[in-house]
Amino acid sequence: MNPLPVPLMLDLMLAFLLGSSLLSLVRVVIGPTAADRMIGLNLVSGQILALLVLLAVRGGHGIYLDVALVYDIFGFVGLLAITYYLQRGGEE
Repeated sequence: MNPLPVPLMLDLMLAFLLGSSLLSLVRVVIGPTAADRMIGLNLVSGQILALLVLLAVRGGHGIYLDVALVYDIFGFVGLLAITYYLQRGGEE
């Protein structure tokens, strides 16, 4: 049995990550508490980061890796800001 070619595998992984990101956005939109929304947003952020890395590998564009790194840094800072807000007695 022959293994699947690499471009096909990358396309399948991209489709899976895109689909799971859309499903995770449901948690962000309808999450009953702010903590649920924060967890959903963190999950979507990680999935978008993986999408950017896969696009860099698939297309051979190293600039996407730099964009992914900056995106991850901003996502972490945003997560810290939301955590600080919730810890101070924000929306529950």
